[in-house]
Amino acid sequence: MNFSVKTYFALMFALLAVAQDSFAAVETHFSAGVTAYEAGQFELAAQNFSASPAETAASGTLLNLGLANWRCGRTGGAILAWEQVAWLDPLNRDARNNLSFARETASVDALELTWYEEASTWLPVNWWTWLAVGSLWLAVAFVTLPGFFRMRKAAWLQTVAALSLGVFILSLAPSVGIVTRSNVGIVLENQTSLRLTPTQSAESTASLPSGEPVRELRRHGDYFFVHTQNGNGWVEQRQIGFLVPTVR
Repeated sequence: MNFSVKTYFALMFALLAVAQDSFAAVETHFSAGVTAYEAGQFELAAQNFSASPAETAASGTLLNLGLANWRCGRTGGAILAWEQVAWLDPLNRDARNNLSFARETASVDALELTWYEEASTWLPVNWWTWLAVGSLWLAVAFVTLPGFFRMRKAAWLQTVAALSLGVFILSLAPSVGIVTRSNVGIVLENQTSLRLTPTQSAESTASLPSGEPVRELRRHGDYFFVHTQNGNGWVEQRQIGFLVPTVR
């Protein structure tokens, strides 16, 4: 395949155009959502805010989506949106305050996390990945490059390598926590039935309130087998929203 400089720049300009169009679409949905919210049209605002993070997740948009869902009486949708903000930006004080208020109002508790999942909430999810990958490569570089360039292994090089390796080891547990936390979801519909088997005719063992957190254990067809504070059971896929919907 012939690849010229002209072809390269044509491809770059095409990618930039696509990125600009995507950004323009996000801005349009966000602006329309803000306008609708200020006018008291909360359902329309929720629709626009929902369309925006579908194209690119943004904590500000999700925060507003939670507010719009709360105004519409969708407690589960509001809590899910604010949980997603906390997933992207655990330092967001507004999301934490909104979650605390919503849980207290709806009488639902936060999901109990393991110690490594709790550690993964200390920093934004992407940071742990960059820390793990960056520190590992830094440790490898400071161990191998001096020998490759026939340099004397100075004490400071060994110190940096040791520190980098330590950061890598410490970031492993939170990285595992991120993976396991991706199975956490929120009940979207009030009085959601927790069933014995993945069928509509199955006996209901409990009724889950909107906003209650669950943890997916496995999937069968259109049903998830989940762990809840009321025990384990099957719920319909449409009744659960996950923190990371793209992994499903």
